[in-house]
Amino acid sequence: MPDLRVCFLGESFVAGIGDRKHLGWAGRLAVRATAAGQPLNYYNLGIRRETSTELRARWAAECTPRLPAGADCRVVISTGVNDSQYENGRPRVDPEVSADNLTAILRGTREKGWQTMVIAPPPNVDEDHNRRLLALDDSFADICDALDARYLRAHQPLRDNPIWMREVAARDGYHPDAPGYDEFAALLAPHWLLWLADPGSGLPTVR
Repeated sequence: MPDLRVCFLGESFVAGIGDRKHLGWAGRLAVRATAAGQPLNYYNLGIRRETSTELRARWAAECTPRLPAGADCRVVISTGVNDSQYENGRPRVDPEVSADNLTAILRGTREKGWQTMVIAPPPNVDEDHNRRLLALDDSFADICDALDARYLRAHQPLRDNPIWMREVAARDGYHPDAPGYDEFAALLAPHWLLWLADPGSGLPTVR
């Protein structure tokens, strides 16, 4: 049996904040992989309120001991919501810096030989914020295309998903409870399972 190891990196949605089942979408994807006959070692490295700048500073130190030579090593990244959140009249991280941070991380994972997938930042109830997230979504998609990393464009499908948006609105405006994370994981699952089975399969983006 291959030693498949996956590190999930990112912010509160990776950590599953708001989910009373304490799985989030990342935990649900790990469960689906095992159910599909692809057991893995699952490492959730999500941190609430983290920006891509903070992620850039820690990803290598946290992933390296968990992804040893000889294993089938994968990384899943989701970042950007905190970057584009306004504080003191401006984004916490400028979009150009967010793009540079993701580029640096993806170049680093490629140098280490780790297959990497990036998940688009999900929507919330603030439409001004969502417009900034859509711009970041486009930028991240271009970066991933240039660096041959898989990118799942989950933002717009979740904006159109009444369960996700209802769950988010019923809580803090950002984080759903279990039904919302169920929808997020269901959206990603077919592409996730294909990527695990064949990381070089020409995986389509989620539209």
